[in-house]
Amino acid sequence: VMNDIITTMFNKKFMEELFKPQELYSKKALRTVYDRLAHASIMRLNQASMDKLYDLMTMAFKYQVVLCPRPRDILLVTFNHLDSIKDFICDAPGILNQVDETFRQLIETYSSLSDGEFQLIRQTLLIFFQDMHIRVSIFLKDKVQNSNGRFVLPISGPVPWGTEVPGLIRMFNHNGDEVKRSEFTTDGNYVTPQREGSFDLYGDRVLKLGTNMYSVSRPVETHVSGSSKNLASHAKENIVPNPLAKEELNFLARLLGGLEVKKPGGSETGFRLNLFTTDEEEEHAALTRPEELSYKVVNIEATQ
Repeated sequence: VMNDIITTMFNKKFMEELFKPQELYSKKALRTVYDRLAHASIMRLNQASMDKLYDLMTMAFKYQVVLCPRPRDILLVTFNHLDSIKDFICDAPGILNQVDETFRQLIETYSSLSDGEFQLIRQTLLIFFQDMHIRVSIFLKDKVQNSNGRFVLPISGPVPWGTEVPGLIRMFNHNGDEVKRSEFTTDGNYVTPQREGSFDLYGDRVLKLGTNMYSVSRPVETHVSGSSKNLASHAKENIVPNPLAKEELNFLARLLGGLEVKKPGGSETGFRLNLFTTDEEEEHAALTRPEELSYKVVNIEATQ
């Protein structure tokens, strides 16, 4: 299953479309691509389990973007994602080459960008996620998320690489010479990072954001919850027609053309993944989920 999903995710045509300069996807376009990727193997999820998986994915990524010490570290988060994916397929050299090729494209495309450009990327991503405040139990238990679904920014720990620990004010004259210093106390307990994370194909990323949230052994049930009324109010789409809708659908058709979804056939009967404790709980979640939050999968035949 993992091999099928990763092979489809790093399909050459799919990657070529992703790396073309373009506007950020709409939420519906992202959800459609995500559904196709999740069903690229013999595994099947019904609507309620898919909604739960998508909510967990979006909130986990939002958490990683929000807590990046500096905008450039978004690239280190992505490298952590790819490092973890490579661990899944270490015994499949063909798929590993696909992932490594994407790795090289990321380094070539993004390593030369300025800090200002990374800040624009980070702000664009945060604007995309700003109305999503879904509570996730693993974040609530670790106290990195409040009961209202908003993340907690730490005021202690290592400062971003290339910056100094707060507590010192320097004053300079018009010639640029330092003439005075004064110190102040801070509420946080800051430390200087020992080294910068590696931006190479192989290396120590240092940053832990983007690594496995479940690597620490703990009795956590990943339960996504939230106020239906609040979520529904945030999820209502703008009803004004989008003049770029046709272009977006055309692009999506090209994009999905590279996603080969395998259907169970022959001796493979397939299996269904349920993210709830019981089938009854899953059915109840599907019935009680607000209409505004339910997505319909659009299958686009891109070959015609």
